[in-house]
Amino acid sequence: MKFSELANKIFLEVIVKYHHINTVDQPFENKYDKDDHLLEHLLYRKCWIDTVQWHYEDIIRDPNIDPIAALALKRQIDASNQDRTDMVEYIDSYFLEKYKNVTVDENATINTESPAWGVDRLSILALKVYHMNEEATRANATETHRTTCKKKLDILLEQRVDLSTAIDQLLNDIEEGSKYMKVYKQMKMYNDDELNPVLRGEK
Repeated sequence: MKFSELANKIFLEVIVKYHHINTVDQPFENKYDKDDHLLEHLLYRKCWIDTVQWHYEDIIRDPNIDPIAALALKRQIDASNQDRTDMVEYIDSYFLEKYKNVTVDENATINTESPAWGVDRLSILALKVYHMNEEATRANATETHRTTCKKKLDILLEQRVDLSTAIDQLLNDIEEGSKYMKVYKQMKMYNDDELNPVLRGEK
């Protein structure tokens, strides 16, 4: 099975699982054991974070949301973004370990993004596909709405094929040594007590 096939399969499992209860505060349980299925474990966790955050973003756009609740939710979104970035780094660490003994070609090139950031986009795309399909088939929507959403869904599905192909090709190139990985750890400043002047108490 190609990597993208595995990733897309797991992402759908996560999204369907989430919607059984369909609430952001439901408990999380990873169906893949970390010791025996590390990659699957990481992909499952990554998409769960993205799925919960997708619904956070829906809730906070409610024009009637209580301002105090909105502020609390903004903090949850900030924490979720940090978790999302952390998971990208964990997935990249997996690939770095997997390909650490590859002999890199003299003329090897670097990609514009690491494999895990491609995975991040693939996970978000899985959510777009799922929810656009809901809209394209929603019984109480107008025929015009469903038709418009079906056209958007077709584009999203094509995009997923292209992105999946690109990720698989990148991993193949890294494995063969024609491309190499170079990962820059996150350097976010707004969550850091020392780098954000507001957090360190400066006016």
